[in-house]
Amino acid sequence: MKFFIDSGDLDEIKKAAAMGLLDGVTTNPSLLAKGGKPMKQALAEIAAVVDGPISGEVLAVDYEGIVREGREIAAIHKNLVVKVPLIPAGLRAVKTFAAEGIKTNVTLCFSGNQALLAAKAGATYVSPFIGRIDDTSHEGMQLIEQIVTIYSNYDFDTEVLVASVRSPTHVLQAALLGAHVCTIPFKVIEQLAYHPLTDLGLAKFLEDGKKIPKG
Repeated sequence: MKFFIDSGDLDEIKKAAAMGLLDGVTTNPSLLAKGGKPMKQALAEIAAVVDGPISGEVLAVDYEGIVREGREIAAIHKNLVVKVPLIPAGLRAVKTFAAEGIKTNVTLCFSGNQALLAAKAGATYVSPFIGRIDDTSHEGMQLIEQIVTIYSNYDFDTEVLVASVRSPTHVLQAALLGAHVCTIPFKVIEQLAYHPLTDLGLAKFLEDGKKIPKG
């Protein structure tokens, strides 16, 4: 499973990249707004750090606007992926982008039917928001299972990009279900390596190591 970081913070992205486990980046208007930089500048700076897919989101909601903004985003760097909302105009734009060889990430997916439409339109990635589904007292991971099954049934090339990840448990569940990608906040990336028994075991080894005769 590929690991993307869900962030617009260049310092966080650099730290995650330094771990050697980062395959890509996803951003959204909310994350980029925190950085206080123009979107094109922020995306270009991220592309200089991470050699992998980087999702930049359009703000338009009409077909012509989505296509115009998407082409501008794709022109920033070869690794840029155009993030498009899962609305009818967005799906039409995805079809256009696919014909032009522009990669897309269809975002704000909350149902299996929506994911099916995204794949049929030619999306490179679809982003189901599992944390937000959990917030409504439903099981976000059930949606991941549905989408993975649907895509497997019909051999779609679209990859399932698990978004709105809130905990290491989400990452584990996504991996068990066969999702292609998890996009993860930096805090959760750090938590993935933690286990109390690892810390206890390491402390014991270090303490015992002090007892080894020096020679």
